[in-house]
Amino acid sequence: MSETNGIFLDDPRESRTGFDEVILCEQKTPAQVETIVAMSSERQQRRLFTRLNQLTFDALSRDVQDVLGYCPLSRTAVLGQVLSAKSPVRVAIVSAGSSDASVVAEANETLKYYGHDSLVIADVGVAGIWRLLARVEEIAAIPVVIAVAGMDAALPTVLAGLVPSSVIGVPTSTGYGAARGGETALSAMLSSCAPGLTVTNIDNGYGAACAALRILWTANTDEIK
Repeated sequence: MSETNGIFLDDPRESRTGFDEVILCEQKTPAQVETIVAMSSERQQRRLFTRLNQLTFDALSRDVQDVLGYCPLSRTAVLGQVLSAKSPVRVAIVSAGSSDASVVAEANETLKYYGHDSLVIADVGVAGIWRLLARVEEIAAIPVVIAVAGMDAALPTVLAGLVPSSVIGVPTSTGYGAARGGETALSAMLSSCAPGLTVTNIDNGYGAACAALRILWTANTDEIK
């Protein structure tokens, strides 16, 4: 455990769980983010930053911006080496609509941080189910599927009824009034009749990617960290 100016980093987490300590930036000031970058750089540690919005990133010093690989769509940034992708692709990210793109990107960037490319299939929501059915065989060949959907969030249930893959549903806050900021999507997924569907919290692309990695690591001992 390391500490600077009241900021603690759980350095041994990777050895316990396989995951580095990822930095949630949503409530952090630019100064706090800069301190964490400095601490990590001093120890030559790779680091993933999530929910780093554009305003906070723009407020960082130029030196700090230059060492971070920043993706504004996913609001993620990577400090340190980008790992080579493992082959073949073992995770698919399937989304209902383009409004879910930021959550898809967060999951995708998290997987890339840990050395996994993903097959991204966007805009195949059940309102146009023929688009999904045209890709079902392709999706079924992937061991783990992250299904991202808002509104009534039918996509994960439909997918889990069509493919043998492990399906991880991610409810998003996309939708009109009755969607209640994603609560309706979350309830729909938790009430799913598809057996074995795993569900994350609302908009939690990072958590979905970590769930996918745990499945892969424990299914293949060669990948356990």
